[in-house]
Amino acid sequence: MTQTTASFPRIDPVGLDGVLVRFADQLSEPANRAALALRADIERATWEGVEEASTSLVSTYLRFDPLHVSLHDLTTRLRSLLAQKEYYSAALPGGRRLLHIPTVYGTQRAPQLQEAAALAGLSTQAAIESLSGARTRVLTIGFAPGQPYCGTLPACWDIPRQTALTPQVPVGALVVAIRQFVLFSVSTPTGWRHVGQTAARLFQPTRAQPFLLRPGDELCFPAISAERFTALEAAGESGIESEALT
Repeated sequence: MTQTTASFPRIDPVGLDGVLVRFADQLSEPANRAALALRADIERATWEGVEEASTSLVSTYLRFDPLHVSLHDLTTRLRSLLAQKEYYSAALPGGRRLLHIPTVYGTQRAPQLQEAAALAGLSTQAAIESLSGARTRVLTIGFAPGQPYCGTLPACWDIPRQTALTPQVPVGALVVAIRQFVLFSVSTPTGWRHVGQTAARLFQPTRAQPFLLRPGDELCFPAISAERFTALEAAGESGIESEALT
């Protein structure tokens, strides 16, 4: 989807104090771009009564105080804002960064690389080259604190999720399915295939900014050796390098 259609954007109430602006019914780059841009505009506008703005893959959610603003008035304001520009081609929010997150692929650290590579029609080495050379964008943060969904990967990585759960992946696990990376902020079961392992710590609640990543940030996962990863782990370091994007 590259432009407004008869169905989208769509504004729907959510409970008594929420509004969801949907830009599509499935993931696309323009719809994700629109959701991020709308959230940024609303946060800059600091509308009275709006207490929270967040994004999913293709939607922007607002939580509001119904004692200070009515659903009708908020919906009217949203329609007016949406009419002011073409959100599907809007610029991405400012303050974005490009982060290089060192990753060991395969080995016992990430045991499902070969399985994922076979599903993608690639050799193990070709899979590592494809994944480590990809540059993806944080599309949304969700499921667990600070956990990013990143995309999109080359078309060969449109592989399905597993039908069963992997009982546990560790913090920093890099997993792949349906042309997306997910980087895990907590240890948890998952249906995504574990192809790489990082030393990234995405959620540190004692810090002023507890989440390492923000929607719109771009990520690369360069391959490192198992020995290099072990050295980073022993030193308590992540090896992450970051640069500002204009």
